[in-house]
Amino acid sequence: MKKLIAALALVASLFSLSPAYAVENATPAEAKELAIRAAEYLRANGPAKAYAAFNDENEGPFKDRDLYVFVYDNAGKALARGNNPALVGKNLIDLKDVDGKAFVRDFVAVQDAAWVDYKWQNPQTKKVEAKTSYIVRVGDVIVGVGAYKR
Repeated sequence: MKKLIAALALVASLFSLSPAYAVENATPAEAKELAIRAAEYLRANGPAKAYAAFNDENEGPFKDRDLYVFVYDNAGKALARGNNPALVGKNLIDLKDVDGKAFVRDFVAVQDAAWVDYKWQNPQTKKVEAKTSYIVRVGDVIVGVGAYKR
């Protein structure tokens, strides 16, 4: 009986976390705001300083909950990856989502600023979910930040 009560308490506590989890995820509007701020920072401070700030693995001004900044050149080479700096220097132009969409190609095709939609595994839920990234062109690179759609 004690095991049953403990199990029920555990299940109840997991359900009580669900609303808090939803609050912890950033919105597309917040992703857009961070992408614009990162693009302005890149323009004002140059690539060396900006990429170092975007790649910083610590919480900072360019990370917010599940939001992080990424930068690609026109060939699809990652110049900054706030969620995984180990990908910096790798060409990801042919990276595809589960539906076969080569979304990095869509990122680098943006001429000014635009949303790009694709599907990606949410590291928090481990499920493939709809994601949208706001992309801003800064010279010969793009700066982006993505958020999962809810």
